Amino acid sequence: MSINKTAKIPANEFKNEQLTQVPLSNIALGYVDSVDSDHAKRLAKKWQLNYLGDVASASKHPELEFILQMNQHVLELCKLDEPKLGAIKVDFVEGAVAHRRKFGGGRGQDIAKAVGLKHGFTPHVLDATAGLGRDAFVLASLGCQLTLMERMPVVAALLDDGIERAKLNVEVGDIAQNMQLIHASSIESMDLANQPDVVYLDPMFPHREKSAAVKKEMRIFQSLVGEDLDADGLLEPALALAKYRVVVKRPSYAPPLANKKPSMSINMKKNRFDVYVNKAIPKG
Repeated sequence: MSINKTAKIPANEFKNEQLTQVPLSNIALGYVDSVDSDHAKRLAKKWQLNYLGDVASASKHPELEFILQMNQHVLELCKLDEPKLGAIKVDFVEGAVAHRRKFGGGRGQDIAKAVGLKHGFTPHVLDATAGLGRDAFVLASLGCQLTLMERMPVVAALLDDGIERAKLNVEVGDIAQNMQLIHASSIESMDLANQPDVVYLDPMFPHREKSAAVKKEMRIFQSLVGEDLDADGLLEPALALAKYRVVVKRPSYAPPLANKKPSMSINMKKNRFDVYVNKAIPKG
């Protein structure tokens, strides 16, 4: 089946933003096994992505750099020129996310402290740069209501697939029900989130490590999404929207977002949480 050249995000969908280094015309969605063909078609239409059909036909389309593939009812992202990197998927049930949920330290985790989670206060958090949703899932697993905002359609499609599969799982279904995804630019449309107590920001930042040392997911994402060159523009609308505080995750070596000094910081080994307080969290 040929690629549908008409299904594209309009160029002005999110104006004045660096969305991706890879044009959406160089990304297609298909299936590994024909049992997933109808599902793949629906997803291509939903996310306005080119439909490839059988992913084996990608070799006939040299312009393609990335493939989103339905593989045994799971959506995966593959970088075609680096097949050894394997596929990325959002999995809230098994692997590192499951380990962190079970053994990560619960409400004693730094991220829980950063958003102000404590006895008697479980905030509604807007994760305005959701990505693969891992930090959001941690907070949801601790009882927070999460609104996730992701502007890149490829990433939003992966995240949506992971959330919907998690909702069907007995172990984490209740957690996933606390996660609502909005596909929009948080710079343009942050106020689509319904009165969050806390806004959480984790924009992409250039990594110092050589490319071979950066784990596969970060390598793929850096080449797909690029850097969030407009990230400084997130802080002002976040501060205007958050009821209590804004939390920004930054690499230890990075300057504060928009060069604005935070109210306080929580330092970790490689990263830190910069906390901007609008008003004090109510006592339990």
